[in-house]
Amino acid sequence: MSSLRFIAGPKAFKTLNENGFKPELFSQLLAASGGPKWIGIAGLDKYLFGEFFKSLAQPLHTLGASSGAWRLACLAQNNPLAAYQRLEDLYIGQRYDSKPTAAEVSTQVKGILGGLLGKQGGAEIVSNEFINSHYIACRGRHLNRVTGKAPLALGLAVAAATNLVSRKSLAWHFERYVFGVQQSLSPFSKLTDLPSQFCGLSVDNIHQVLLATGSIPWVLAPVTEIKGAPNGHYYDGGITDYHFDIPLTAPTGLTLYPHFFPRMSPGWFDKSLPWRDAKQNYDNALILAPTDTYIRSLPHSKLPDRNDFTHFDSDSRIQYWRKTAAMSQVLADDLADVIDKKSLAGRLERL
Repeated sequence: MSSLRFIAGPKAFKTLNENGFKPELFSQLLAASGGPKWIGIAGLDKYLFGEFFKSLAQPLHTLGASSGAWRLACLAQNNPLAAYQRLEDLYIGQRYDSKPTAAEVSTQVKGILGGLLGKQGGAEIVSNEFINSHYIACRGRHLNRVTGKAPLALGLAVAAATNLVSRKSLAWHFERYVFGVQQSLSPFSKLTDLPSQFCGLSVDNIHQVLLATGSIPWVLAPVTEIKGAPNGHYYDGGITDYHFDIPLTAPTGLTLYPHFFPRMSPGWFDKSLPWRDAKQNYDNALILAPTDTYIRSLPHSKLPDRNDFTHFDSDSRIQYWRKTAAMSQVLADDLADVIDKKSLAGRLERL
C-alpha cells in the first residue's frame, strides 16, 4: 500500500507530468507548524535533506514556522542529517515529570535549539550559498503585547473571534515578522496578505528567532528582544502562518511542501474552520502528505501531537515518538522508489 500522496496544483501538475520529479524544478521549500507532528514524517525530511537536495546548484528559498523552522534550520547546515538527528534526539527526549511553567518549557527549548545549532550552525545557515532561509515569528499587538496570563487569554480569545469573520482581522492582533537572509533575492520579503516586516537573519539573532518562532502562547514565554527587530512580545509563527496561505511567486520553479495533511489551514485560529482551506496560492506547488493508511499504521493510529505530553508519562511518550520516527522511513522509501522508477505521473493527484 502507498504511504505517500503527491498532490499538485494545476501548474505544478503540468510541469511534473512533463518533467518528472527533479530537484532542479523546485525553487521554494515550505515547512509548517504543528508541534510534534513532524516526527511522523521525519524519514521524508531526512531523504529530502540528505539525498534529494544534497547537490543544490541553484537557490532554494525556504520558509518555516515553529517546529517547521527548526527542521529547515537543519537543512541549511553543512551536515543536515547530523543536525536533524540532534533535533530529533533532543526534541523527543524532552522530559516534564510535573506540569511545567512557560518559563521552564522555554528553558528546555533553548537547550534543544542550542544543541540543534551547536557552535557553527548559525553561521552555516546565514552564509549558506544556495539555501536562502526564512523563519516567521509573530509580534503581539494590543492585548497580545501585555505581560500576564489574563490579558493574553483575552487577546487570543478576541483574535479567535474576529478571525471567524475574516482572516485579515489578525492584523489587529499580531504582526508577521519574516527573518531571512539575502533579502534582495527573497520571494517572501514583501508579503501583503497580512501586515509583515522583513528583518535580517544573522548569527547574532538566530537563536532568539528560532526560539520566538516556536514560542506557543501560554506554553512558552514570549521572546521580548530580537537583535535587529523592535522589542515586543514575539510568539509562534504559526499564529499567522500555521500551514501557510501566501503568494508563492518565485520567478521560476515549483514549491515543494512535505506536510502532515492533504489540507492546509492558513493560520492557527483556522484549524477548526473547515471552510478556511488554503488552495488558491498552491497553483505551482507539490504537497507530499502521508496517506490515511500510513497514519493508521502508526502507534495509536495518529501523528504525535502536543497532547501526548499530558496523556503519556515521559518514558512512554519517548518510546512512542521514537517508534514513530523509525516507522516514517517508509515515506522516504516510497518517495525514493517513485523517483528511481520515474513513476510520479501515475501517482500525481490534483489539488
